[in-house]
Amino acid sequence: MKSKKTLKVRFLGGVGEIGKNMTALEYGKDIIIIDAGLTFPSVEMPGIDLVVPDISYLVQNKDKIRGIVLTHGHEDHIGGLPYVLKDVNVPVYGTKLTLMLCEHKLIEQRINDYTLNCVKPSGIVKLGCFTVEFIHVNHSIPGSCALAIQTPVGMVFHSGDFKIDLTPINGQMIDITRISEIGKKGVTLLLCESTNVEHEGYTMSENVVGETLDRLFIEHAKRRIIVATFATNVHRLQQIINLAHKNKRKIAFSGRSMLNVVDAASKVGEIDIPENSVIDIEKIKNYADKDLCIISTGSQGEPMSALTRMAAGDYNQVQVGNNDTIIISASPIPGNERSIYQVINNLYRKGAEVVYNSITKIHVSGHACQEELKILHTLLKPKFFIPVHGEYRHLKKHCRLAKSIGMKESNMLIAEIGDTVELTERSLKMGERFQSGSRYIDGLSIDDTETVVRDRKHLAEDGLIVAVCCVSEYSGEIMQEPDIINKGSILSEEQVQEAKKIVYKTVKGYDVKAAADMSEIRNLIRKNLRNFIMKKTKKNPMIIPVITEV
Repeated sequence: MKSKKTLKVRFLGGVGEIGKNMTALEYGKDIIIIDAGLTFPSVEMPGIDLVVPDISYLVQNKDKIRGIVLTHGHEDHIGGLPYVLKDVNVPVYGTKLTLMLCEHKLIEQRINDYTLNCVKPSGIVKLGCFTVEFIHVNHSIPGSCALAIQTPVGMVFHSGDFKIDLTPINGQMIDITRISEIGKKGVTLLLCESTNVEHEGYTMSENVVGETLDRLFIEHAKRRIIVATFATNVHRLQQIINLAHKNKRKIAFSGRSMLNVVDAASKVGEIDIPENSVIDIEKIKNYADKDLCIISTGSQGEPMSALTRMAAGDYNQVQVGNNDTIIISASPIPGNERSIYQVINNLYRKGAEVVYNSITKIHVSGHACQEELKILHTLLKPKFFIPVHGEYRHLKKHCRLAKSIGMKESNMLIAEIGDTVELTERSLKMGERFQSGSRYIDGLSIDDTETVVRDRKHLAEDGLIVAVCCVSEYSGEIMQEPDIINKGSILSEEQVQEAKKIVYKTVKGYDVKAAADMSEIRNLIRKNLRNFIMKKTKKNPMIIPVITEV
């Protein structure tokens, strides 16, 4: 009976990390999922394309799942959706643009069986024992919402990603009034994002970027302007489009994700493109530089993005030169700094002028700083609090912030992926651990373990050695000198010859003909070679012995 009186908050991603946001609320026989995000691989993940949450627990309990509710359309909140719906086919709820972006992803992944339900801000959805209200907030993409979730143990408020912008581009401020009303009725648990908790004050308005861009368009009036920004920052795109049109420049979009987002935002009325202002990227050669504005992907130095390829001279449609001004309207995501500055250096080598955030105010965050977080806490007055969407230091500092405005330390918890937090009307405590972690997307394959990544790191660090030996099928005698294939290892030619002798002696001293299989002799070759190589080089390459019977 006790479990039926307890709400279980399960963290599948988005705590202790930036990205891969996914949380499940479970009460009795009902589960709802909040967001289904992904993250991009770090340099320690060679060959991996994407990283998504391990949803083993959800698959095991899929009959309980009543739906997935999405806060907004950024990759770290919807990018993992196709990989969830492959295993757990449940209804999905979100705002218009969010669902349009989801549909693009589902089509790309060839997922045909899905149900997308459009919810307007202030809309309410009943999912089992949960009632979910979508509340409009400001962020760097339209259609962003916080979620007020009525549960059997009280109100759970999930902030989503938000900031408080008093002069938003579309004129729609965060719904402070409704948030205040919810706070007055009582909030049992607040789950609040923590991305910008280290920054004092308030996040600047998106309008600040517009003022900077306006100045740059005037200063570089005779040059071709290329602006790289996040494809999903629709408000930023709208400002660039408006300025290009104002300055009588044709607009060309570059990059698949940019084209997808512009198409989706146009269809749902979240972006307004003046008639006859857009041209195909293939036709820019027909226009003078001063009459062009190219809006591109690649603000994070992604290897295959349009801007990176331009910088490398590997993009046929756009050749960067002395009369180009490149505006990178984004801040580096932690970990991307090296890639971004490499792109900037390459652009300078091609003669272009580059404007980026270190030089001028060309980007503002979509996340709340300290004073905005305080406002949300003060309006909601939650009984309990769990910080989300941040690395451990962010979560820790968010708890300190909450404590500074009156929250009891005993009423807060910092959760990690795989944690279950048990919530009642009167208590908050850690519960059971459940299977969790990451799944690695490599092309079309999905690997639930870290084995492949570990092997790739091993190969990258210490290399690969293949030891090949041919023996007679009938006599077991060695037919020819063993061969050593040395890839990425630092063995000298002399050491390679010694390694061949080790393989020869190992096989020679073993009764190959009497062996039931070759696994024992392969293990012996591997052991002897590893000892030799470790002694000579202090390295531990991957060793693959191959015994061929002829």
